[in-house]
Amino acid sequence: MSTLAPATTPLSGAADRTLGGGRATRSLWGDAWRRLRRNRMAMVSLVYLGLLVIVAVAAPAIAPQNPVGSNVRAAGQYRLPAWQDDADPRRSGDWAYPLGTDSIGRDIFSRLVYGTRVSLVVGFIPMAVILLIGVPIGLLSGFAGGWLDGLLMRITDVVYAFPGLLFFIIVQVSLRDTAVGEVLNGLVLLFLTLSVVNWSGVARLVRGDTLALKEKEFVEAARANGAGAGRIILRHVLPNALGPIIVAGAFIVPGAIIAEATLSYLGIGVRPSTNLDAPFPTSWGAMILDGSSSWESQPWMLIAPGLAVALITLAFTFLGDGLRDALDPRGT
Repeated sequence: MSTLAPATTPLSGAADRTLGGGRATRSLWGDAWRRLRRNRMAMVSLVYLGLLVIVAVAAPAIAPQNPVGSNVRAAGQYRLPAWQDDADPRRSGDWAYPLGTDSIGRDIFSRLVYGTRVSLVVGFIPMAVILLIGVPIGLLSGFAGGWLDGLLMRITDVVYAFPGLLFFIIVQVSLRDTAVGEVLNGLVLLFLTLSVVNWSGVARLVRGDTLALKEKEFVEAARANGAGAGRIILRHVLPNALGPIIVAGAFIVPGAIIAEATLSYLGIGVRPSTNLDAPFPTSWGAMILDGSSSWESQPWMLIAPGLAVALITLAFTFLGDGLRDALDPRGT
C-alpha cells in the first residue's frame, strides 16, 4: 500500500519549493486539504455533517416540543404535517408540529432532532474504540513479525470471521435487561457491541501498511541511529499510516449508524425513554420501527427518519471517498 509521505520527508514537515525566486512552503496536509476542497460532494457532505453536529448540540433550542411529551388533545389522532389540512381539525397541520405527531401526540420533528444525537454518538464513539483497538494491534503485529504477528493475526481472523449482525443481536438480547444494558438507555451496551468485532478490519489494514513502511529507508535510518521500536512506530510508522486510518474511520461511522438503526428497528437497540429530561430520548431506528406500522395514517413517521439515515450515510460515504482521494499522494 502506498504511503502518505515520501521516505525522506516527515509527515509533519513541509516541502519547500522555489516559485519565481521566492520560497513557498507547502505542507503535505495542506496539499491534502486543497485536494479535498476540490471534491464538491465531499465538501457538501462535510458542511451537512457540521450542521448535524450543531443540531445535535442545540437540540433543546431547535426542537419546538419536548420529544417525549404528549399532546393530550392530539392523542389517538395522527396530526398531519403543517402544510396539510384535514376535515377533522384535530388532524389538520399546525406549524407548532412541523411534521405532525404520532398516535400519542408526540412531535415527530422534535424526535427527529433529538435522534440526531444518538446517530452521531453511535457513529463516532464506536469508531474511536475500534481505532483504539485495531490500530495498536495492527502496528504491533506488522512491526514485530514472527510468532507475535502470527498469534495476533489468527485472533484477528477469528474475530473477522464471526458474523457481525448475529453477534450484535445475541449480545443485545442477552444483556439488554442487565445493569449494563440500562446505562444511557442502552447506548453503552451498543457501543461495546459495535466495537468488539469491528476492529479486525482496521487491524489488518494497519498491519499491511506497517509491513510496507518498516522496510523503508527512513525507518532503516532511524534504526541505525539507535531508535527503539516504540519510537520508530510512534514517530515514523504511525504518522505515515494515518491516511488510510482516517479514511477507514470515515467509513466505520456510517456502518455503525446503520447497525444501530437495524437493531432499533428490530426492537433491541436504544431503549425508548419517557423521561422528559433524557438527553437521548429516541433514535432514528426506533422512529422507523414506530413508523413502519403507521405509515398509511402518518407517512412522515417513516419518511423523515428514513431520509435522515440515508442522508447521513451518504454524507459519510462521500466524505470517505473524498478523504481517500485527498490523502493519496498520487492524487492531482
